[in-house]
Amino acid sequence: MTIPQLLLALLIIWGIPSTFFRSKFRKIVYQTDDWKINIKPLFKKEIIGLFTNMYPENQDYLKIRNQYRIYLVVYLIIFILYQFIKK
Repeated sequence: MTIPQLLLALLIIWGIPSTFFRSKFRKIVYQTDDWKINIKPLFKKEIIGLFTNMYPENQDYLKIRNQYRIYLVVYLIIFILYQFIKK
């Protein structure tokens, strides 16, 4: 298996838990437990919640936001590595 193939496989595997992290984060940001929040294309408040401190007193929000940030940074690093190495 070549390095680009390995990185592509890693991207796919690393992408699997994205729905879990995003769902938990969106439910806190939009303050709902409705499952439909996962399929709605609402991005503005989600982006604001990711890069700012919307609910500083909510420890669950801070914990999930930081976990989601770390997850996305690792995903971005893997993607960038894949883009540079496949060329």
